[in-house]
Amino acid sequence: MIFGAVPLMAQGEGGIDSGDTAWILVATALVLFMNIPGLALFYAGLVRKKNVLAVLAQCFVLTAVMTVVWLVCGYSIAFGSGTDGVNAFIGKMDLVMLRGVTPDTAEGTIPKLLHFAFQMTFFIITPALMVGAFVDRIKFSAVLW
Repeated sequence: MIFGAVPLMAQGEGGIDSGDTAWILVATALVLFMNIPGLALFYAGLVRKKNVLAVLAQCFVLTAVMTVVWLVCGYSIAFGSGTDGVNAFIGKMDLVMLRGVTPDTAEGTIPKLLHFAFQMTFFIITPALMVGAFVDRIKFSAVLW
């Protein structure tokens, strides 16, 4: 066994593992805290005082907008099932608005809704990281665009 590798569950075992679920919940919260308030306050400390509120608003509104985009189509494009043609690379739109996902649906050993939330946090933080590149130089509407 490789150092740090997690052994696979034995054949016949399956379902949702409480330890995996707890760890992914903690990791999801930590990544979300990296954006709000972490990045927001970090970038606010880099700007002049007249632009602090603008930077905080940009990070917060990006969090809200990207959450909606991830729910509507992002998750489906990234994790939708597809094996042929273009769908082998971008996924089908079979998970739009979490169609077919229930609280009992599992993704490996964690609930699929938790997988959705965990991946969403990285989808959110990516454009928020870009705010630091153009802080103080771009209009709020351009950030949203």
